[in-house]
Amino acid sequence: MKDHVDFVVDQWGSAMPELDVSSMKIFGRMLRLMKHLAKKRAQAMEAFGFREGEFDVLATLRRAGEPYCLSPTQLYKSLLITSGAMTNRLNHLEQQGLIRRIADPEDKRSTLVSLTPHGQECIERALIVHTETQNALLRPLSGEQHRQLESLLRDLLLTFPQEESGGK
Repeated sequence: MKDHVDFVVDQWGSAMPELDVSSMKIFGRMLRLMKHLAKKRAQAMEAFGFREGEFDVLATLRRAGEPYCLSPTQLYKSLLITSGAMTNRLNHLEQQGLIRRIADPEDKRSTLVSLTPHGQECIERALIVHTETQNALLRPLSGEQHRQLESLLRDLLLTFPQEESGGK
């Protein structure tokens, strides 16, 4: 069975037969798959009212463990976004009562970001929906295919030095 990427690659094969389009077979599928997955993820998160990336901020705080508190710098480095983008996300989450900014007890000039009880409850419910959605999207793969895909993606991701040891 052929997919859209096969169609595109076939067109390039006719239009420019000298062009090595073998990477398009992988990148094209990864990019199209990410668009489909992002759409499904956004649909799953609609009920929680999160804007783009806000789920990630809350999930990062939750997985940090009690007291669910990190610095804005730790957050934006973990999420690979700019400090400006982080500030916008934090402002909106604070307005919704999902996080609060508190003085860093070790450095009064700095602030920390903490989940509120409402934020913790909200992200925990969202995480259940999020993981159920992801698991459902992976169900067409056998257990072995799942393990192979996970391994191949890890190998490719580890070619980026900042990804080694969890990106620390």
